[in-house]
Amino acid sequence: MAKTVLMIGAFDVKGEEFNYVRKLIEKQGCRVLMMDFGVFDPPRLSPIDIDNAEVARAGGGDIQRLREAKDRGAAMKVMAEGVASLTRKLFEQKKFDGVFGMGGSGGTSVITTGMRTLPIGVPKVMVSTVASGDTSFFVGLKDITMIPSIVDVAGVNLISEKIFSQAAGAICGMVKFENATSEVQKPIITATMFGQTTPVVSRCREILLAKGFEVLIFHASGTGGRTMESMVAEGLVYAVLDITTTEWADEIAGGILSAGPTRLEAPGKAGIPHLIVPGCIDMVNFGPPETVPEKYRGRKFYRSKPTTTLMRTTVEENIRMGEIFAQKANAAKGKLAFLFPLKGFSMLDAEGQPFWWPEADAAFMTVLKKNLRPGIQVVEMDCHINDEAFAQKSVEILLDLAGKR
Repeated sequence: MAKTVLMIGAFDVKGEEFNYVRKLIEKQGCRVLMMDFGVFDPPRLSPIDIDNAEVARAGGGDIQRLREAKDRGAAMKVMAEGVASLTRKLFEQKKFDGVFGMGGSGGTSVITTGMRTLPIGVPKVMVSTVASGDTSFFVGLKDITMIPSIVDVAGVNLISEKIFSQAAGAICGMVKFENATSEVQKPIITATMFGQTTPVVSRCREILLAKGFEVLIFHASGTGGRTMESMVAEGLVYAVLDITTTEWADEIAGGILSAGPTRLEAPGKAGIPHLIVPGCIDMVNFGPPETVPEKYRGRKFYRSKPTTTLMRTTVEENIRMGEIFAQKANAAKGKLAFLFPLKGFSMLDAEGQPFWWPEADAAFMTVLKKNLRPGIQVVEMDCHINDEAFAQKSVEILLDLAGKR
């Protein structure tokens, strides 16, 4: 059966370009479902399956009133909400297999709003004039493939026809490609990792795989933590092995890898087993040295690579994190526990290493224990976070929480 591509665009201003790509996709044997969110001019493309009037209604507006108001910003807001609502609805009705879009900054914003409503794994290709910059606003936590348009999406020319052709090939290849996956659904355990905690997380993964679990590892890069917790919120995760909670150090100190103030909340809200370890909370991440805020001059730094400068957290910052971790844990509905390595929270936080500061680590642990509600388990081990014994204990406690030891 032929695959269907949902094509979302402002066909009033980019009809020529979308018509070109539509023909390319159809030549590859795929069907195309057209959704128009253009507002101000008659569409330059036909046939259209979901017209702008329907999109406006789905967004809580009226297309004629939007035209009369001549407020582009307000119109785009309504149309983005309509695109998001209809995209999700059409997907649930199994009307398409993948999504394709093209546009400038405004069009990219509207189209990716719809793409972000779809589960990970549904093909999503976006040709955009802003794809070479910071795309985090558009991609969010989903697997959207962003392709730089190189030139503006304005006509078919020597450059754009190459980009459009490759993009059409990408979406067709994605929707047609079928990879045989295991029909056995294993319980998913997510784990957080940094380069500094790779040994312990890798060992935990080996143990858990041998016990029949699916293990998904997320890099604690801000986006990684948010993505993991979004999967937890969607009900896809059985338990969380939160060994690397460093994103909180960036959140309180202004580092570049913060996952935001809700980090650590999703497992508790979902009521699933959650083991929390202070992995890498001894460090805050910045870019090259010149990007470090002036107020931090005189602090202890380590340049792990040309583009990354690590700053050691202080006693005061660790006290603050201890308070926050306790607050998040106290609000949890499910079973959780803490596991502390008394000989260091990262590779750099070990005796003889640059970030070794036992007093700072102890400050975190002391404050957390003081503020935790009764009944939350806290285990301390006289070893380093990357030791074999710590990996074994981490898995043991997590499975105890899950009743699966």
